[in-house]
Amino acid sequence: MVSPRGIGTFVVWDYLVFAGMLLISAAIGIYYAFAGGGQQTSRDFLMGGRSMTAVPVAMSLTASFMSAVTVLGTPSEVYRFGAIFSIFAITYFFVVVLSAEVFLPVFYKLGITSTNEYLGLRFNKYVRLCGTILFIVQTILYTGIVIYAPALALNQVTGFNLWGAVVATGVVCTFYCTMGGLKAVIWTDVFQVGIMVAGFASLIIQAALIQGGIGTILNDAYHGARLNFWNFNPNPLQRHTFWTIVIGGTFTWTSIYGVNQSQVQRYISCKNRFQAKMSLYINLVALWLILTCTVLCGLALYSRYRDCDPWTAKKVSAPDQLMPYLALDILQDYPGLPGLFVACAYSGTLSTVSSSINALAAVTLEDLVKSRFQSLSERSLSWISQGMSVLFGALCIGMAALASLMGALLQAALSIFGMVGGPLLGLFALGILVPFANSIGALVGLLAGFTVSLWVGIGAQLYPPLPERTMPLSLETYGCNSTYNGTDWMTTTEVPFSTSAFQVYNIERTPLMDNWYSLSYLYFSTVGTLVTIFVGMLISLSTGGRKQNIDPRFLLTKEDFLSNFDVFKKKKQVLDYKSHPIEDDGTDNPGFNHIELNCTDQSGRINGTRL
Repeated sequence: MVSPRGIGTFVVWDYLVFAGMLLISAAIGIYYAFAGGGQQTSRDFLMGGRSMTAVPVAMSLTASFMSAVTVLGTPSEVYRFGAIFSIFAITYFFVVVLSAEVFLPVFYKLGITSTNEYLGLRFNKYVRLCGTILFIVQTILYTGIVIYAPALALNQVTGFNLWGAVVATGVVCTFYCTMGGLKAVIWTDVFQVGIMVAGFASLIIQAALIQGGIGTILNDAYHGARLNFWNFNPNPLQRHTFWTIVIGGTFTWTSIYGVNQSQVQRYISCKNRFQAKMSLYINLVALWLILTCTVLCGLALYSRYRDCDPWTAKKVSAPDQLMPYLALDILQDYPGLPGLFVACAYSGTLSTVSSSINALAAVTLEDLVKSRFQSLSERSLSWISQGMSVLFGALCIGMAALASLMGALLQAALSIFGMVGGPLLGLFALGILVPFANSIGALVGLLAGFTVSLWVGIGAQLYPPLPERTMPLSLETYGCNSTYNGTDWMTTTEVPFSTSAFQVYNIERTPLMDNWYSLSYLYFSTVGTLVTIFVGMLISLSTGGRKQNIDPRFLLTKEDFLSNFDVFKKKKQVLDYKSHPIEDDGTDNPGFNHIELNCTDQSGRINGTRL
């Protein structure tokens, strides 16, 4: 194998490709600000006027989910721990089915804007307020990390200006969220998924050409023990095994897909329930596609650097930087392609940030503004929601600045907030699946789940699990001796495994640390969810939860599942009805519709036809 030359640098073309991506995203925002009569009402702005179809929404669900953390993190995860990560394909399937068949029907038939609205309807306003506050804090923290982390990794490898990138992404995002509302967010996401796939494809194709085909890459991976798909060890302490990924992963991701505002808002904006479910199932295919891309990139990384690992050889300072390093290494002869890869990473950031901003605006408007001031007109609500977008955009950039000052600390805060997802999922599951749950049970359950989650989470941050639990695979540096002299070797062998902010070193490991705190990170959510449901049920039963009578619309009923099959019975008539040119209205015939008809004003009517 040829010893790799020095890696390339960023040239003008790369900056142009990147700038082009930002400009097109901004242009989509301007287009939707004026298309179809603009954003007349807050419903147009936050819900796309409920006129979206399945495919763009599916792409958007995928994009807002695949942040730059996925683009940079997953391949290096595969490079270090092997391809067992691809078992997530099974997890995604379960997650999508749960979201589409359990959570979506209830949210859709209630016609809500914010998921916390459901908590208010099903329990009471205090439960709703808890949900709202948790969501807002969690999302702002998360968005700060999502903007800052990729900017840092790309900056250290490509020399791409750090603050230029952070501010540019933040401003462009805020701009198109404010101008175009949810429609702009969804269509920019569609464009950004395209960019992400293109960036991955260019890397995979070029790596395959250089290494001598996909076969060689897989062969190298096989000999490097990277194709470790089947690890059925039932031990919940192992970081990734078949069971931790399928069971733990399903809970973790369902808390994002099933009940997180940024995702629910997307599929509720579909024009009817069939489209909403379709969007989730199409999105499953897109998730599989992106997963395949990231795993292939990770194996390509291994194939390229199997005898000279840039991380151990101190050429990059963190595993996140391996992907940009590879891009500059193998794409340096093609000006513009490294820029495409950077655009790919940033598309991940942009789409995640924009969905966060839009969701934050929706939650604030529905849960905090509307419930306080009922008298506001639609026009002023629309203005308020645009103002909210600007405000949260600025806040997220501010969070990114904070992240630069206390990076590891914020990362820790984020993983602790990852644990909020579990109890919240438990709370919604209580509401939707347990008819006798009441508000006292819900609050106590939420608190209990939260406490247990935080306990495990903070414990795991303080006393990270030992390497035999995480099982990193070997990385070699014997092929690096072209430029290194013999003295460097001693320093490169120890690699710190955990980058926790406040780790406690060299202390006696107690059984508590080795068992409870070493729980696989994927089970944190699971523990939170199960504790919440269990405690909530017990408390509800003991405080007379059986006596309350609940509107069946707030629960998952048999009809919700059976109505899946209506599509086959009525499909022909619906299509037939659509072909009559007499109606110019965007809503479906009430005879075939699952939701109550919402009267559309003139602008809604225009929006319905102009797609």
